[in-house]
Amino acid sequence: MTEVRDNKARNRFELDVEGAMAFANYRLAPSTVIITHTETPRALRGRGVASELVQGALELIRADGSKVVAACGFVVDYLRKHPEYADLAQGPITTDVSDERRCRPIVSYTVSNH
Repeated sequence: MTEVRDNKARNRFELDVEGAMAFANYRLAPSTVIITHTETPRALRGRGVASELVQGALELIRADGSKVVAACGFVVDYLRKHPEYADLAQGPITTDVSDERRCRPIVSYTVSNH
């Protein structure tokens, strides 16, 4: 697989895999990246592609010194399962997504420069 890239013109992180693209849409706020939606092509699902995408996005956000707000249930789940990103959390990780097709901001994380 290739590296995750930040396509600033389209406000999304992208990962090319086998001629297809997984992506995570985001909105920007001052010093904050709000990840609103992740999408993986059907043929690539169940292979860890979305997890690799989110990991790469978090690393890019960390390197930029920004915060991340998880406005997508998949991103919240990823952060819960990966304690190596616990240092990014400002508060407890909670899920309040009533419909899996709709996500709203539910947790924010801070980037540490340590």
